[in-house]
Amino acid sequence: MTFAQVQGNTEVKKALTGMVDAGRVPHAILFHEDDGGGAFPMALAFLQYLYCRERSGGDSCGRCPSCGKIGRLIHPDVHFVFPTAAGVLSEQYMEPLRRLVAENPSFREADLMEALGIEGKNSIIAVSESRRLLEKLSLSALEGGYRAVVIYLPERMNAEAANRLLKMIEEPPQQTQFLLIAHQLEKVLTTISSRCQRIRIQPAGPAAGAVFSDAQLLDDLMDALLGKDLLGALEVAERIAALPSRESAKAFCIFAADRLRQVFLCQQGIEGAGEISPQARRWAAACRKTFPRQALEVLDRAQTLIGRNVNLKILFADMADRMFLLI
Repeated sequence: MTFAQVQGNTEVKKALTGMVDAGRVPHAILFHEDDGGGAFPMALAFLQYLYCRERSGGDSCGRCPSCGKIGRLIHPDVHFVFPTAAGVLSEQYMEPLRRLVAENPSFREADLMEALGIEGKNSIIAVSESRRLLEKLSLSALEGGYRAVVIYLPERMNAEAANRLLKMIEEPPQQTQFLLIAHQLEKVLTTISSRCQRIRIQPAGPAAGAVFSDAQLLDDLMDALLGKDLLGALEVAERIAALPSRESAKAFCIFAADRLRQVFLCQQGIEGAGEISPQARRWAAACRKTFPRQALEVLDRAQTLIGRNVNLKILFADMADRMFLLI
């Protein structure tokens, strides 16, 4: 995967190649993307550039053995960690991951779960992954140079696994590169994210068009919640339930979750350039700091229940009521 094959995010590509060219690569980079937003191919392109010995013109050659191995996810010094069924290590699922990346490198979380055959099941990154990772990183790089770890969805780590990862990031072995790809930045252990160079990946290509078209619904819901108007919030909930399809209802939840993440980032003072919408800034000033995290859990629950064919009127009335109690 070369940078030329990755759509959009030109400034990010320049920053990443500049780090390598200057010999100033941060040992841990946290890519923050919307689901399916292109962070995985960006991470592969970065690793390919880092390992390539014939890079030129701001890109890897795409032809040397290192480029070929990284592109096919078979480089012995590059390790991948991602949520799996409890008790199963990521390395046992590498073949399905390789097939998925070959078909669609900008895959979504649901695509990965389906490829692994664990859709609908609880998937986590368990402490056994951290132990296995420590074992791998204690060995010398098989091909010399860097060893790299790509962690997809670090927010899915249980507490013990996250704390072990923190120790590795705080005291990384020499020439070890960590790349983390998160969808919900607010759920990543703060002590981990604060030790990473955070880079926002903006959606490009098909993912860029996956935007909810009726933003006014969320504006009206937040106005009612902030105004302590429960009846008004329930009226908006009925309008959400009347959206033309369950996919539209799910798209509302995804859109609302993105806006609430912006509220969280704004309140924490970790916003990126152009990332925070004017509405999110206004809401951040008006709601308590506990609201974004707790409301995101409500939206996650709503998304799950939409997929289970729960009555939408009841579901969104319950959502509005829960958010009203949190605001």
